[in-house]
Amino acid sequence: MNPDDLAHLIDQRCRRSGRFVLRSGRVASEYFDKYQFEADPRLLDEVGAMLAPLIPAGTQVLAGLEMGGIAVVTALGRHSGLPCAFVRKVAKEYGTAQLAEGAPIEGRQVLVVEDVVTSGGQIALSTKDLRDRGAHVDHALCVIDRQEGGAQALAADGITLHALLRRDDLDAARAAGGGTT
Repeated sequence: MNPDDLAHLIDQRCRRSGRFVLRSGRVASEYFDKYQFEADPRLLDEVGAMLAPLIPAGTQVLAGLEMGGIAVVTALGRHSGLPCAFVRKVAKEYGTAQLAEGAPIEGRQVLVVEDVVTSGGQIALSTKDLRDRGAHVDHALCVIDRQEGGAQALAADGITLHALLRRDDLDAARAAGGGTT
């Protein structure tokens, strides 16, 4: 599958129209239902394969954010061979009481992995928590950047956002393929 085919397929399967409240609290008329590509093993595998070349040099650990980033980071780890950490929004209060489970992050170069980025808010919060625990985080990687200010907000926190697909790519795929939801 090439990137244009992937953009078209994700646009067809994931773009929804209506009224949606986003994590930031903002109301949007469009929503990218990432669970539609995360729940399809073949499509998720294609996403992981295409994300792998975007991993910045020097990355030692891939850190997937709860909840959607977990499926993506697992697929990405399979294609990159890098160990994965699974990052909660809040450290659990039982068991190991960890914020990040899996691969150790302290003192390591960590790439934060997310599914869809709008404002970048969850990446910023999770990056702060990871940095507080000794991780070095300079980059984040997402499947879809909605191009609504997330990359700029993250840059202000010293995080460079890399995206497999941007809203412009999905719009172009829709225009070229005439797909509808």
